[in-house]
Amino acid sequence: MNNLTKMKIFKPANEVFEAFVDPSKIGNFWFSSSSERWEQDKKIKVRYDEYNAQLDIEVLEIEVNKKIVFRWGANGKGHIVTITLNEIDHSITIIEVNEDGFIENDAELIPQLLDNKEGWVFMLTCLKGYLEFGVNQLRGGLVKD
Repeated sequence: MNNLTKMKIFKPANEVFEAFVDPSKIGNFWFSSSSERWEQDKKIKVRYDEYNAQLDIEVLEIEVNKKIVFRWGANGKGHIVTITLNEIDHSITIIEVNEDGFIENDAELIPQLLDNKEGWVFMLTCLKGYLEFGVNQLRGGLVKD
């Protein structure tokens, strides 16, 4: 089972793509840090300073300016996330984030999907603020109890 989230970003696909794969940019809207540039078949260490959390992601596929596919979660058996960039013209990109791997008969499915959707909407809102308006203080603003 999957969870799909979309948002329109008023920037070209190459700028949106670079925001994700460039470790000097990703901290402005998503993770606090990324160990290196995201490239296919690399394992990347990402960190959330706000939550004192660190995790590894495995980049499965990269299609420059079009798609990023990675796996995150428990011991390589976690969810697969596909980020697709659909450039409408040279100034608008529709970004889609599709996370797959939810278990349909899990008693906690609905809370998991809601939490997941909240996270992706928040990340994409931070991305929009960063790329369109130069705001990079939104990322650490989500407080989870």
